[in-house]
Amino acid sequence: MALNSNMVPLGTPMPDIMLPDLVGNLVSTRSNVEIGPTLLFWAANHCPYVLHIERELATVLAEFADQPLSVAAISSNDVAEYPDDDFAGLQAQQERASWTFPYLIDTDQAAAKAFDAACTPDFFLYDTEGLLAYRGALDASSPKNNEPLTGDLLREALHHVLAGEPVPEPHRPAMGCGIKWKPGNEPA
Repeated sequence: MALNSNMVPLGTPMPDIMLPDLVGNLVSTRSNVEIGPTLLFWAANHCPYVLHIERELATVLAEFADQPLSVAAISSNDVAEYPDDDFAGLQAQQERASWTFPYLIDTDQAAAKAFDAACTPDFFLYDTEGLLAYRGALDASSPKNNEPLTGDLLREALHHVLAGEPVPEPHRPAMGCGIKWKPGNEPA
């Protein structure tokens, strides 16, 4: 069943959480805030909504390769129930999708809770002060709605934030697979 992202209030400070990447390096979600904006998004190898956008996302982000933009994907799913989202699956997805940014693993699901992430994909774009400037969708498409896959909503948000401007509202909520919470770990 598809869920919409929680529309976390704009201006919310980015939580500082340390997570391991796929090669075991610990990465702080706030590690590059002083350098430029930070885009964090929740992803999953098994989710058809993420599979639908993964290559377009790589295309959009390639347009900003020369900008001071920090990007990371985060997987918070229960891998006992969704083994495709374990280390090997995430590594395969990173390669398949041509993602050149870190893929972080949120084993205890604390990051998903701290950010109030709800689904995959779920995008959070922070400005250079570490304040939430955009949360929402890549574009209006989904695997079954026949809308074109363009990346226009995220692309526009990136242009605004990199220029130091607010992202005009309303922001379209992301829609995707709900985060697969470990039993008893669901948010209240």
